[in-house]
This record gives sequence, structure tokens and C-alpha cells, in this order.
Amino acid sequence: MGVLLALLVTGYSSVSNARATETTDAKNTAHPVIGKASYYARYFNGRKTASGERMNPNQLTAASKTLPLGTRVQVTNLENGRTVHVTINDRGPYVRGRVIDLTPRAAQALDMRHQGIARVEIRPEPEPVIQEADALPPSLPPGSN
Repeated sequence: MGVLLALLVTGYSSVSNARATETTDAKNTAHPVIGKASYYARYFNGRKTASGERMNPNQLTAASKTLPLGTRVQVTNLENGRTVHVTINDRGPYVRGRVIDLTPRAAQALDMRHQGIARVEIRPEPEPVIQEADALPPSLPPGSN
């Protein structure tokens, strides 16, 4: 019981009985999420996403129920090994057993458009760390020249 409690406290998610769970913090995901992916129907083209952007079928974006908006993830089709990098900008999918909804362009990159659904692995990409030497110098106040 102590190990299970430690896993829950540290933010690890588990995969059991072929159902995937997502953690709410992409930075604490120690392992990938495996589950089913689908893609947006034409009905959603141009509609607002949870981030306020319009759904563009030609962009590499996706919907997740729990990953933070703006998170970049790598999605791999486990049936053929193809990979695509997308940004989470919407909420969903709201179909049981699915972990991500992709735009048609992202689905095409994974070669899953004909099947409609694919078994995928989702890995949140680490946020780039800005080193102090890479940071921009502080700006000078106006009139200090």
C-alpha cells in the first residue's frame, strides 16, 4: 500500500487493463501514455477550441482531457511507428477509451486517416530551459541613453 501511495503522491499515472490514464501535470509524467487516438470531424473546422483559437485542420494541434493547454507532445502510432509533434489547444476527446483527438493533418502524418482510430503513445516534450547566458539582457528604461 505504501508504494501505491508514493506513486500517487509523486504524480505517476498507471496503465492497467488496456486503459490509459493521463496525469494533470505534463512535467511530472515519467512514462508515456498509451491509448487510442482519433481525429476531428469536418464539423469542427473553424470552431473555437478551449484555448480560444479556431480549429484549423491543417495545423498540428490536438485535444486532451487533462494535459495543460499549450503542452507540446510527441504522438507515435504504435501500429506503424510514425510520429508527429502537436500542441494541445483543446479539451477532449469525450469518447470513452480515447486519450487524444488530433487534427486531420496530424492524423495524416500518423497515417491513420483511413482507419479513423489508432493505438498511440503520447510523450509530453520537456519545456526548453533558458540558461542565464541565453536570456536577453534587461531592457533599459526609456530616456536612459
